[in-house]
Amino acid sequence: MRKFLATGAAALAMALPLAAQAEYPEQPVEFVVPFPPGDLEDVLTRMIAEQFQETYGVPAAVVNKPGGGGGPFPGAAEVAAADPDGYTVGSFVIGVPLIGPEVGIPALNPNPFDPVGIFLTYPFVIATSGDAPYSSMEELAAYAADNDVALGHFGSVLIPTQVTLALAETMGFDYASDAAFDALDCNTLASGDADVINTTLQLILPCLDQVKVLASIGAERIPLTPDAPTVGELAPDLNIALWNGLFVHKDTPADAREKIAAVAQEVVNSDAAKELAAQTGALIYWQDADASAAQIEQDAATLGTVLELIDN
Repeated sequence: MRKFLATGAAALAMALPLAAQAEYPEQPVEFVVPFPPGDLEDVLTRMIAEQFQETYGVPAAVVNKPGGGGGPFPGAAEVAAADPDGYTVGSFVIGVPLIGPEVGIPALNPNPFDPVGIFLTYPFVIATSGDAPYSSMEELAAYAADNDVALGHFGSVLIPTQVTLALAETMGFDYASDAAFDALDCNTLASGDADVINTTLQLILPCLDQVKVLASIGAERIPLTPDAPTVGELAPDLNIALWNGLFVHKDTPADAREKIAAVAQEVVNSDAAKELAAQTGALIYWQDADASAAQIEQDAATLGTVLELIDN
């Protein structure tokens, strides 16, 4: 009898952790977006949170934090400091795993995160006005040899800006000047504040018939501008894009990761996500954890090439 009780107690003790883990999620889940509300990563993460709540019957909400693109990444630091239980999920751009560990933030060095999956590539483009005397990056390079060309961007530390500058270096020219803008849209080009802008396609959609898209920054051409080559086509060593994905702490249980991924994959394959992609030019898809980890490793090497070019 004692042997039976001891065996039963041991079996129960072994089963308890499994039972607790199998109950995920049993409390509210936060998806931390380190940007203000309204952009593509926020919209899609909210769709994921809503579907997560509907699927699992627990509250799920997006929490917006500052500092998501070029640091100092306070939102990512909060996710890193949270319990690694799957109840705090980061929705991060490429800069968090690539730049975060390199900028002296203890919470992010070494990189504390694993990707659950990447789901979005922003439709970043290099564009100019419709009456510009060049219609391709090759023609821009030739024009810039004898003329000053001003570049507008969102910030010199951001990867799309760095890629744009590295592409110019690869093609043998330099922008005469460059400056950061809060907004880069139709008015920026129409006013002459910049000759060439590095911006997201949705910001110039209202005047797309009045601008020239010289290139897009991403692995695939943007369906709304199919004739514009990607930077990767023009310079294969610079094939890197601004993407967004879901991340959790490295100690997060597999069960939680799998449930988060299942919902995210369902959302990005939905009709609503396809409509958003068609309207904005964004690439919306699901890249699983293993493929995302490989992507990050590849992007780290490419970013090294980019930085070497623009630092020379």
